[in-house]
Amino acid sequence: MQKIPTNSPSPAKAELPLDLTGAHITAGASAAHRLYQALCEMIVSGLVKPSEPLPPSRTLAKQTGFRRNAVVTAYERLIADGFADATVGSGTFVAARIPARAAEPKKPKVIVEAPQQGAFSLGCTHIDERAVQRFRAFVGRRMRAFGSEHLHYGDPRGSRELRAAIADHLLSARGLRCDPDQIMLTSGTLHALRIVLSAILKAGDQVWCEDPGYPAARKTIAHCGYRAVPVPVDEHGMRIAKGRTSAPSARAAYVTPSHQFPLGVQMSMPRRLELLDWAKQAGAFVLEDDYDSEFRYDGAPLMSLAGIDHLQRVIYMGTFAKTLFPGLRIGYCALPERLIADVTAARTALDRFPGTLMEGAVADMLNSGAFAANLKRVRKLYREARDALAETLETRSDGVLSVPVPSQGLHLVARFDPSVDLSVAADAKLAAGAEGWLLADTYSRTRPLPGFVLGFSGHAVPKLVASAERLARESRAALRVKGGSARRA
Repeated sequence: MQKIPTNSPSPAKAELPLDLTGAHITAGASAAHRLYQALCEMIVSGLVKPSEPLPPSRTLAKQTGFRRNAVVTAYERLIADGFADATVGSGTFVAARIPARAAEPKKPKVIVEAPQQGAFSLGCTHIDERAVQRFRAFVGRRMRAFGSEHLHYGDPRGSRELRAAIADHLLSARGLRCDPDQIMLTSGTLHALRIVLSAILKAGDQVWCEDPGYPAARKTIAHCGYRAVPVPVDEHGMRIAKGRTSAPSARAAYVTPSHQFPLGVQMSMPRRLELLDWAKQAGAFVLEDDYDSEFRYDGAPLMSLAGIDHLQRVIYMGTFAKTLFPGLRIGYCALPERLIADVTAARTALDRFPGTLMEGAVADMLNSGAFAANLKRVRKLYREARDALAETLETRSDGVLSVPVPSQGLHLVARFDPSVDLSVAADAKLAAGAEGWLLADTYSRTRPLPGFVLGFSGHAVPKLVASAERLARESRAALRVKGGSARRA
């Protein structure tokens, strides 16, 4: 049992001056982690004094709108890291002596958290038991036939068997004709992005990125030593003319033309042709992330950019993370013939070659029809989840939120009127205990819009509906507090 300081502390403050949205808070992190960061900031900055009691967990849960177990988890972490002390029956107190490392201007401790799994979290998938059984059988068969070829260095592009199966799939599903030699297996889209950029760019080169867009792609580009240039997006996709103006010397463009993240728009054919024309004139390359193209619910999709590229300027990137299982860590890219040698050399320099054992089982899933059957089943589930989420938000928000129903993908965007302050969305999300993203967090340079990016895949419909009702209620309440009106975006 930990000892409490012998001096008589002052009573706990009725409310703590918590800042749960400041620069020190990790956007999108769990409630417990954000609360821990906010409490640490208060303690280190002196807003609460050494030995001062912290509010009971129930009181702080009521103040923040978090569940009590999130508060308990944050308190336990404060104690473990030396910022607080506790004893049974007396509560939790700020430590008498703050850890020395906290007061020093050192690099902050890196906290790695598991991805969100609650309602609205992005990246969740429905794991269909029939698909698992088929995959397990294929893995078992491959293990029984395990040969020495899996024990030696392999082709940097991955097994030819899976590359051939992917080439067949791309032709039938996306109208993209390519040879297995043009396919390279990766651990996912960001891995493919890293490999390809290292082959086609030099340090400091500019890359057009959609704004709003996928933050992880921007971070990957910057981490590799290139300059991510935000280019605005409208209802037709990336505004190529704006890109020409803001970064005329860019050497590449990263786009999600089939289902733009996060807005969900489909890049129009005129805009696609304009992008390809720019790539030709600039001698640049287009990195096409065919994001969620497999999950289309209404209408026919446009052909992929790579499918209409006759100048070998488009690198196509895809993944099995959502169409099968994220834990597989298998993605792929389809390369123009002119880039095969350079990208293969870059792959060899970065991580030699991919593992081969699981690749055979994935090829079996594709070739047997099990992959297509699984897609058909989960697409039906996702359509139902999409419809339930959109309808609940529309009907329960009383006009506060505008919720366009996406024809494709695994998330939707719910927006306030553009005149609404960004803090309204942040306050509502916090009060509702909602996961997912704030729409504003996907913007880089363009003026951000208030709203939410909400995933609906991999979540039971009743859970989605209950969470949507809570978010709609808190959105109305947050808007009332700010004195806004229920105008649609």
